[in-house]
Amino acid sequence: MVFWEGYVSDELMGTFAPIVLYWVYAGFYHLIPPLDRYRLHTRKDEEKKNLVPFSTVVKGVLLQQLVQAIVAIFLLTTTSNTSGVIVQPSIPKQVLQILMAMFVMDTWQYFVHRYMHQNKFLYRHIHSQHHRLVVPYAIGALYNHPIEGLLLDTVGGAISFLVSGMTARTAVVFFCFAIVKTVDDHCGLWLPGNIFHLFFHNNTAYHDIHHQLQGLKYNYSQPFFSVWDKLLGTYMPFELVKRPGGGFEARLAKE
Repeated sequence: MVFWEGYVSDELMGTFAPIVLYWVYAGFYHLIPPLDRYRLHTRKDEEKKNLVPFSTVVKGVLLQQLVQAIVAIFLLTTTSNTSGVIVQPSIPKQVLQILMAMFVMDTWQYFVHRYMHQNKFLYRHIHSQHHRLVVPYAIGALYNHPIEGLLLDTVGGAISFLVSGMTARTAVVFFCFAIVKTVDDHCGLWLPGNIFHLFFHNNTAYHDIHHQLQGLKYNYSQPFFSVWDKLLGTYMPFELVKRPGGGFEARLAKE
């Protein structure tokens, strides 16, 4: 039994909980007092290097979430048990389903993401929109061209859900976890005790390298593991160094 049972259906929860959580978690990073001593880029760099205003970023994210919500409610509703009886698999099986979904999502996003960099037309007209945020920040995690948002995130999420065979209830956990991880990867902060930094090598600094000009053709993997980068030669090692004026800097490092 879950806390929303009897109040909201699993299908609605799986559709809207990740959206609400996105704005709560990203908003937390945006509203908390300045944490300049943990930033990977200075505020001056963020203002100077980013090529898109904050209001445009917010509108772009909302548009992507609208499309995601339409696809999610359709997918979760059409694949749910029509009898109304929810039969949840055992906890170990759900864990395996989530791990499978993580691998499937990583695989899909790596190859689509990499192709969008290699195809000059797709990069120029679609994927470059995401890279207009040279200095990433949390609310801009899902700032993409609508076509990229559909292909990379929405279709990738749908395939992960279908291949893993998880229920709508398990999907709530998976998609909420995935969205928090994605936001964290773009937050631009190296906070002490961050569990994502402890358990995932693919983290804020890892993805920050990809947003740098020198790392543009490396570290495509997202949002969980770095396995495809390492297997296919697109992994760029990095080191964190303290910036003289405060904060950190992710620098490319030679193996």
